[in-house]
Amino acid sequence: MRKFFAKYRFFAVVFSLISLVIIYFIYTALKPKKRLPVYQPSMVNPELVDSTLHYKKKYHTISDFALINQNGDTITQLDYENKIYVADFFFTTCPTICPIMTKNMATIQGSILKDDDILLLSHSVTPQIDSVPQLKKYALEKGVMDDKWNLVTGDKKQIYELARKSYLAVKTDGDGGPFDMIHTENFILVDKEKRIRGFYDGTNSEEIDQLLEDLMTLKNSYTE
Repeated sequence: MRKFFAKYRFFAVVFSLISLVIIYFIYTALKPKKRLPVYQPSMVNPELVDSTLHYKKKYHTISDFALINQNGDTITQLDYENKIYVADFFFTTCPTICPIMTKNMATIQGSILKDDDILLLSHSVTPQIDSVPQLKKYALEKGVMDDKWNLVTGDKKQIYELARKSYLAVKTDGDGGPFDMIHTENFILVDKEKRIRGFYDGTNSEEIDQLLEDLMTLKNSYTE
């Protein structure tokens, strides 16, 4: 009996390994692929959403826009057409969360330098202060690369409406003062159809890691 098992031990080991490989591939094939949610206004903290959108449950997309970047160029939705991008709201003189957010956005920039499908977009919430020269100075200081990351200024009303009605990312419409927007630390992930696919704390390194992972998940969804 012992000789019998010794004779067929090799075949048993090989058969076991093959079985394990087959089981792995079956598990991988049947395992549900991760899908990112498509966020609607009704799914977001009402404090961050314009009251006219609180009950909107589908078809939400980022509105068209026309703003000016750090080089004085007009940036519109056409510059982000068929692109995945990460957006946020900041101002260059912010002493608290903005420096951390900008540093983390630069980290994302470093991860997507060779990826033509992904861009970045940062909106100034104090456009009356953040002129083109001010944005350019800030861009040079922070290592912003013009072909990957636009810092934009422009009409204050348009920016505030984008923040509240498109990106669902700020806590007030503003009262008319120079620093009247209570912007959040949110980074917003937007897909090629201009839909919101994720919100992330731009000051939290773990959430930045999650954002980078979700970026790849979203990109891969276009090749499936």
